[in-house]
Amino acid sequence: MSIFKPNSPSRFIRPALLAALLSTLILGLAGCAVSPDDSDTPDKWSVEKLYREAKAALKGEDYELAIQYFETLEAKYPFGRYAEQAQLDSAYAYMKFDEPDTAISAADRFIKLHPRHPNVDYAYYLRGLASSSKKDNPLDVVMPQDSSQRDPSSTRKSYDYFAELIKKYPNSRYVPDAIKRMGHLRNNLAQHEIHVARYYMKRGAYVAAANRAKFVVENYSRTPASRDALRIMIKAYTELEMDDLAKDAQRVLDLNSGTAMNAK
Repeated sequence: MSIFKPNSPSRFIRPALLAALLSTLILGLAGCAVSPDDSDTPDKWSVEKLYREAKAALKGEDYELAIQYFETLEAKYPFGRYAEQAQLDSAYAYMKFDEPDTAISAADRFIKLHPRHPNVDYAYYLRGLASSSKKDNPLDVVMPQDSSQRDPSSTRKSYDYFAELIKKYPNSRYVPDAIKRMGHLRNNLAQHEIHVARYYMKRGAYVAAANRAKFVVENYSRTPASRDALRIMIKAYTELEMDDLAKDAQRVLDLNSGTAMNAK
């Protein structure tokens, strides 16, 4: 006589329990079969998916997330075309994320690591863009001011970066835009000197004002600020009773004004 009862759970598995166990087993096996691209954590994504998601974040203007993905990609897959492109794209993302210094550092690093890369000219171009976007005075964020009145150091650096691009890669697709930007930067630098010269004039420092204005005429000719500089020179030299120099400045101003009218 059997000591087990026909319906004893110790010998038979109930159908409902069997179904639950099979379901759990199937789900577990499915979980093991998930590809890296289907993982929820970026550090387990393939290089293709990381780059794809980073570019999507960049396009969607989520620059912080794009930077995170680009950095994860470079850390996990440090070699190859995806890593190289991620370095360039992250420099752009940093610039758009209002971190121009980091953007410049990233572009510098790319130039150093890949001096013969077919897109290295873009790194030179990015440095100019990033430097021109810098706000050297923290108060600019709270009280924006005329760019020509700011500390000109970043403007000069931006000008130099664009000049280096043009010198090294004269046939680059970015040269035409760089030239236009250099013209704008040059005008800003000249106008900054005019602000300083006017400040000296208000304080009665006529020698300093005349010298600053003369610097504009000699170094930023053919800019709108050059005519303002000549007017300052005329006033400053008149106050200093240096009539000959005042007349010379007036003669040049008249000549420039005539040239400007003829150009119209």
